[in-house]
Amino acid sequence: MTVHGHKIDAGLPPILRPVIAELLARRGSLLRDWVARHGSPLNLVWPDALRENLDALRAALTEHHIAHAIFYGAKVNKSPGLMRAALDAGAGLDISSLYELRDARRLGAEGARIVATGPAKTPAFHQQLLDCQALISVDAPEELEDLIAALPADGGPQPILLRLQPRDQKRSRFGMPAEAVIHCLARLASENRLRFDGLHFHLSGYRWETRLAALNEAADLIAEARQMGFSPRMIDIGGGLPIQYVDEAKYQAHLAAQTPEDYRTGAVPDSFYPYGGALSAADWLSELLQAKMSKGTSVANYLEHERLILAMEPGRALADQAAISVFRILRVKALGPDAHVIFLEGSSFSACETWFASEFLIDPILVPATRAAVQSAPVRAYLAGHSCLDEDVISNRWLTFPTAPKAGDLLVYANTAGYQMDLLENEFHRHPMPARFCVTQDAEGRPNLVPDTIGEL
Repeated sequence: MTVHGHKIDAGLPPILRPVIAELLARRGSLLRDWVARHGSPLNLVWPDALRENLDALRAALTEHHIAHAIFYGAKVNKSPGLMRAALDAGAGLDISSLYELRDARRLGAEGARIVATGPAKTPAFHQQLLDCQALISVDAPEELEDLIAALPADGGPQPILLRLQPRDQKRSRFGMPAEAVIHCLARLASENRLRFDGLHFHLSGYRWETRLAALNEAADLIAEARQMGFSPRMIDIGGGLPIQYVDEAKYQAHLAAQTPEDYRTGAVPDSFYPYGGALSAADWLSELLQAKMSKGTSVANYLEHERLILAMEPGRALADQAAISVFRILRVKALGPDAHVIFLEGSSFSACETWFASEFLIDPILVPATRAAVQSAPVRAYLAGHSCLDEDVISNRWLTFPTAPKAGDLLVYANTAGYQMDLLENEFHRHPMPARFCVTQDAEGRPNLVPDTIGEL
């Protein structure tokens, strides 16, 4: 298919949970009413999706008889509702700041269900972690010394992990190489106020093979720690479990067919998140557990034999299908016979990848302002926010709409809970932060909104 001579692919429609598909297909008037009352963009959250994702990961771990600890990576979304859902489902919370810790505590999380993995913790953050005896991932020998200086003279042993920087991550600023881990263990040998619980790593990318390589390094260090008299009980593999936003075949076909003319910038981004990956998070985890380590045993058998807990901090993988972001169209402006720009109410800082020189490769869903949409010729457009910056762009990718969008229509981006919703939120032009609500159902099955704040949950 072509529009004014431009090739059009089959598109990248999002995979949708049935409850969200139902809302978009049959309750457009309700969406429009919510946006009219609460503004654009509007973020809608389904906390129960987190429980479903957690259950899928637990099933994979249980199948392989793995003792485990799952902490929700709260940094992916500012929703207290998702944090509460994780706690209610028996998971812990991975927090990276003093403010995330305070929210976790206000939601009732005990220190035993909190792990702090941030690399540059402030003295105040350290102190409050110590006060509740949360599990602390120590990023460097310098942090270890800071932590020792902050320890009370008495009190129970404080649990810590040492964060490993695997050999193939030498350019990263996070973690420490094996020799620094050994140095920290030697330091801990004379410090009985700290309890060495094990090793932690968090890698870039989404391949389980890189985690396998890091596990091999960690296994050697676990053995050395035991020879030094320690009793480690855990290896923490961090996050980076993939999720599937779109159909794999459509995604691969799109990547193979895209050209510079598909982008208003005239350039294809250098990299993308694997939006149409082959593996779900649970399948990815199963592949890792079955993989052979350097000593010939599987990861699962190694963990069981060594009586080690496998810990992890999925963020995006637990927030999969947990939210949508709804934008109201302000104006459709013609740039020429074959090109338009659609201005949305709200800035791109709330739901985009373009500020990372990448692209959110998921098509938005058009919800017309009226039930009877006016038919028109297809329209080719990119999406922009309403700020005064030319790079306030939600999509540099040219999108084709079978029917022309118009002012007052809604555009819905699905599956935005994992970073896209609020990683880059700000109040530019003094525009207020987008409202966020948890979606619940009444006795008749009708969706209702509950403010996504700690006081309302």
